[in-house]
Amino acid sequence: MQFALINGRIFDGEQIHEDRALWVRDGRIEALTTCAQLPADIPVQDLAGQLLAPGFIDTQVNGGGGVLFNDSPDVEGIRAIGRAHRRFGTTGFLATLISDRREVMQAALGATRAALSCVPGVLGIHLEGPFLNLQRKGIHPAPMIRSPEEDALALLGGLESEGVTLVTLAPEQVSPGFIRHLTEAGIIVAAGHTQASYAQMREALAQGVSGFTHLFNAMSPLTSREPGVVGAALDDANSWCGLIVDNHHVHAATLRVALRAKAPGKMMLVTDAVQTVGVEGREFALLGQPIVRENGRVCSPQGTLAGSDLDMASAVRNCVESLGLPLEESLRMASLYPAEFLRLGDRYGRIRAGYQANLVLLDGQLQAQRTWIDGVSEPA
Repeated sequence: MQFALINGRIFDGEQIHEDRALWVRDGRIEALTTCAQLPADIPVQDLAGQLLAPGFIDTQVNGGGGVLFNDSPDVEGIRAIGRAHRRFGTTGFLATLISDRREVMQAALGATRAALSCVPGVLGIHLEGPFLNLQRKGIHPAPMIRSPEEDALALLGGLESEGVTLVTLAPEQVSPGFIRHLTEAGIIVAAGHTQASYAQMREALAQGVSGFTHLFNAMSPLTSREPGVVGAALDDANSWCGLIVDNHHVHAATLRVALRAKAPGKMMLVTDAVQTVGVEGREFALLGQPIVRENGRVCSPQGTLAGSDLDMASAVRNCVESLGLPLEESLRMASLYPAEFLRLGDRYGRIRAGYQANLVLLDGQLQAQRTWIDGVSEPA
């Protein structure tokens, strides 16, 4: 139940080490040490000079491997999505359900609760909607968008302490006190698909909103006299922002400006991936709506972006190549910062004694070669 990884470059979450070995025991990291300090009889795996990093954590995964969570809100659907994204370095994820019927939400919550004990990598659920603003619905089906029901708090708290529950909502569409009740129940709340003003967004942050779902997309923009949701997000030092760095959702220059404006450590990568990741094909469907994948972009026939065809390894590469970010910061945006946003930074996002052995091995082109989840290895 123990092994060592040797002869690699190891990024521990802060810096890259050239002369260290990683000792893993019982699914956790025992030590980042030297080869001379390893037990004499420990099995070793040679990394051949490649880069070992904390496994990627994706807080917004709608689908993958040909499966959309809304269409398969069950354990096997979650398993298929996790398997598809693991090939690209994702070792932790939130299965993400876009706005849907109440019974689908109930099924998704039940499936996630069951999957937490048997599906590698699943950390919880992200309910993106249905309490959104129709003006900023994006690809979400208009008939599914609604105000919270009287028992919405009981429904959304279905995972209790078993896993993470993240809810994306439009603050201006829910009643006063709703956000605070969610956060008091341990639910993480993000703003998204919202037309809120800067003042409304500041109040929502005070009530407990701690994140912004796909910054810039489906939210009121930053303008000269009304900062909007984007302005509130960049102005706030304590909240996190998800970025879809696929060279389609947001212009690279806009992303660079936002990265300079936001407090350090608060920008994280997300994919917002749909079922296209990991499979061939051009034409798909999203809740009955046709969507088309072309040149890495997924949209409706009318041109509305419909999630993405992005994987986390590609997002990291795009940060380095398109945004000019240091490799270390790009890796932190894919692992450490999402872990901290999910309040799991004491277990994930670093290579440090006591942390889960969730790891990704990357080659010189930042392509995932192998992953480990709780110390169990699988080739990409």
